[in-house]
Amino acid sequence: MAPAAHPQGTRVEVRDLFYATPARLKFLKQPRTEFDHAVDAVERLAMAHPNVSFTVSDEGRTPLRLSAAQGELLDARLTRLGALMGREFAENSLALQAERAQVRLTGHIGLPTLNRPTARHQYLFVNGRPVRDKLLAGAVRAAYADFLARDRHPMLALFLDIDPEEVDVNVHPAKAEVRFRDSALVRGLIVGALKHTLAQAGHRASNTVAAATLDAFSPQVAPPAVTGHTGYGYGGGGFGNGRSSHIPRDLAEAVAGYQAPLSGLGATPAARPAAALQSYQQSPPEPEPEHPLGAARAQVHNTYIVAQTADGIVIVDQHAAHERLVYEKVKQALVEGGVKRQGLLIPEVVELDEPSAARLVARADELADLGLILEPFGNGCVVVREFPALLGKTDIQGLVRDLADELAELGDALGLRERLDAVCSTMACHGSVRAGRSLNQDEMNALLRQMEATPHSGQCNHGRPTYVELKLSDIERLFGRR
Repeated sequence: MAPAAHPQGTRVEVRDLFYATPARLKFLKQPRTEFDHAVDAVERLAMAHPNVSFTVSDEGRTPLRLSAAQGELLDARLTRLGALMGREFAENSLALQAERAQVRLTGHIGLPTLNRPTARHQYLFVNGRPVRDKLLAGAVRAAYADFLARDRHPMLALFLDIDPEEVDVNVHPAKAEVRFRDSALVRGLIVGALKHTLAQAGHRASNTVAAATLDAFSPQVAPPAVTGHTGYGYGGGGFGNGRSSHIPRDLAEAVAGYQAPLSGLGATPAARPAAALQSYQQSPPEPEPEHPLGAARAQVHNTYIVAQTADGIVIVDQHAAHERLVYEKVKQALVEGGVKRQGLLIPEVVELDEPSAARLVARADELADLGLILEPFGNGCVVVREFPALLGKTDIQGLVRDLADELAELGDALGLRERLDAVCSTMACHGSVRAGRSLNQDEMNALLRQMEATPHSGQCNHGRPTYVELKLSDIERLFGRR
C-alpha cells in the first residue's frame, strides 16, 4: 500500500447507510428503489452542470455514464438533456431565453405533441440547484393549457437565475423546495416565456407523430407463404422466402381475390366531375417550396386531406386543424375587444335541467364577451338570441349543452381567464369543419395555408396532432426500397 494521487474530480462512496440509526434504517425501501432515487438525484445534478462528467456504479454495474458536453451553454445543456430525457426530447424541444427585472430564465421545452401521462419529466433549477416546486407545476399547466388535455404533461427543463437575496432555500431540510420573495414575478416570467416560445414554433409538431404512424404501418407479423405464387419477383412460392407452405382454403381464396383484376377502375369518382379530374391529372399543382404543408392532392373519407410536399406527404385531420384555427381566431377577437355576433331571426330555445340552465345564466356576461347572448326562459330553459359569427352555421342546441357540461366540470376552481379559454375551445369545436364534409381543391389548400400562418396549428386544443408528415425516405422504407 502506498499513497496515490486521486484523479481529477470528486468520488462519493456510500456504504451501510443509517447502520447506526435503526429508526431511519427501518424506513428505507427496497435497495432497488433507493438506488433509483440516488440515480435521479445525480441526473438532476448532471442537468445543472453539463460540462461535468458523471458516472454512477453499483455492484459492478454502471447504469449512468455521462461525458462532459462541449460547446455553448445552451447546446451543451441540450446534449445533456437528450442523454437523460431521450433523443426524442432533443429533436423536438425549443430553446427558451427570457429575462425580467434581473431574473433570467433559460432552458428547453418540448413541443405540445411530445407529452407524457405524468409530470415526471419536468425539471426546475434555481441558481444551479435542482428543486421541486409547486410554482413550476402551476405555471407550466397555465402555459400549456391551450394545447394539452388535463391528463397530459409536457417535457421541459428550466433554469432560473435570480439574486440569492430574492429566494429562500431553507424551506425544506433537503433544500428541495424554495420560496420566492416575488412569486408573481417568477410565475409571470415562466408563463410568458413558455407561451412566447411555443408561439414561435408555428405549426410545427413533434417528429414522434410520424414515427408512431410508421410503427402503425409496419407489419407486426411476417405474412404467411402462399403456395404457387410466382409473381412480383418472388422465387418459388411464398412471399420472398423461397419456400411454400400449406394455408387454409379461406386464406387462399382471399389471396386469390387480391390477385384478381380490380373492377370499377373506369368509374368516375362521384365527388369530382370527370372533366375536372382529367384536368387535375394532366397538370396537378406543384407544391411550392415556401409552403411547408405542400399542395392538396386528395381528401380521404371526407375527413383527411393528403398533401404533397417537396420531399414527402402530409396527412391532415381537417376537423382538428380547423378547430385550432377557429380557436385562435376567437381568442384574438376576444383580445381585440369582443367577438362579432350574429343575430338569429328566430331565437333558439334550449331545454336543459335546472342546474345546467342556472350555471349558464350565471355566466351570461362571460358568454356575452365570447359572442353568445342567452337569457333564462322558464324552468330549465334558456333562449339564445345571438351567437359568434365566426362559428358560421352551427348546432346551437349541441353548443349550449356542451357549454353547460363544460361549466359544470370547471366549477369555481378556475379563474375567469381559464374559464373563457375552456369555453372558447368548446365553441371552436362546434364551429370547425366537421369530419365527413367534402372539400374542394381550393378549400383544402386554403386550410393548409391558414395552418402555416397560424401559431400552434400543429396540435388541436386537446394536444392531439393535426397533421402527420412522412418523408419520401420513410415511405420508401415501408415498401422495402431502402
